[in-house]
Amino acid sequence: MVALLGPAFVAAVAYIDPGNFATNFSAGAKFGYTLAWVIVAANLMAMLVQYLSAKTGVATGRDLPELCREHFPRAVSRGLWVQAELIAMATDLAEFVGAAVGLNLLFDVPLFPAGVITAVVAFAILALEQRGYRRFELAIGGLLGIVFLGLAYDLARVGPDPGGIAAGLVPSFAGTDSLLIIAGIIGATVMPHVVYLHSALTKSRVFCRDDSERRELLRFQRLDVLIGLGAAGLINLSMLFIAASLFNRTGRLNVDSIQAAHTGLGRMVGGGAALAFAVALLASGLSSSSVGTYAGQVVMQGFVRRRIPLFVRRGLTMLPALLVLGLGLPATDSLVVSQVVLSFGIPFALVPLVLLTRRSDIMGSFVNRPVTTAVTGCIASVIIVLNVYLLYATFFG
Repeated sequence: MVALLGPAFVAAVAYIDPGNFATNFSAGAKFGYTLAWVIVAANLMAMLVQYLSAKTGVATGRDLPELCREHFPRAVSRGLWVQAELIAMATDLAEFVGAAVGLNLLFDVPLFPAGVITAVVAFAILALEQRGYRRFELAIGGLLGIVFLGLAYDLARVGPDPGGIAAGLVPSFAGTDSLLIIAGIIGATVMPHVVYLHSALTKSRVFCRDDSERRELLRFQRLDVLIGLGAAGLINLSMLFIAASLFNRTGRLNVDSIQAAHTGLGRMVGGGAALAFAVALLASGLSSSSVGTYAGQVVMQGFVRRRIPLFVRRGLTMLPALLVLGLGLPATDSLVVSQVVLSFGIPFALVPLVLLTRRSDIMGSFVNRPVTTAVTGCIASVIIVLNVYLLYATFFG
């Protein structure tokens, strides 16, 4: 069973990247426990979406970008590829900048040199993938464990309010100001690039002779998604709970940066809590950055049948992040904006996923049930409506 687990853990890393640190800590500090339900809802969305992506790979032996190229008009496929590459840059910005901030907090390394160090370490992690997917998955899983332990320690030290948590799980809004953070949370949770990647990780993982063996494999994929994405959801909730319990409760509502959260933890809880936070942030940035680069390769190869060395792609996609660090732009603001950009990219991954998995000529006996198609369509619709409202509120409100 253990040998069949892994793809969802790789995908889960993208759901706890530094962008999540920025949006979840901002949400907790400003609105307390109020938006905890958003994280739960977004995580349930992610579980369904990632399972459908995994099922696509198992059922067809193709990944989602390949299916888009085969079944959509060429202009549509190319358009999806272009937007996916732009979304990959926004993803990489959050992950790369977050890892650099983690190094800065741990060792007081200036942000730009920290970005260069991050690039070197990310290259080393990607080199493991060249030696086999299992080594890469184990390395990513180990970094995921570090994030989990670091935030679990901080949560235990802070001590959340059970009553506040229960109230936060009831859907409610904190005015129009909360909508930007809600879009950021969803954008940081339902990640477009790992929707593409998950199908690639499962399409040829195990050779199946018939549909009965594929169904057996899918049982393990459901368990993989439940454990991997469940752990990511708990990590995201712990971020919000820490911020709500520590900053919102004490009236420090203006904790709007990762550095401020780190400083506040050190001052109000202790150096150990601040250290655990910084280590978790660094592990998050390094792991998610490597996964993002790997996903970008899958996107290019699937949509346009082109492949460039992973290290060349890594060098190209890190340029915007190095630019942000070199110009001294606000790191946390850049992270939050990148997550909002990601939210706008989600429909371009979800809509093709829904359209393809509802077709029996593609999925065979694994075609979606009507209720599954309806629920996934509703998820895409909610995200689209939320993004249109944000555009209106930003430019005309």
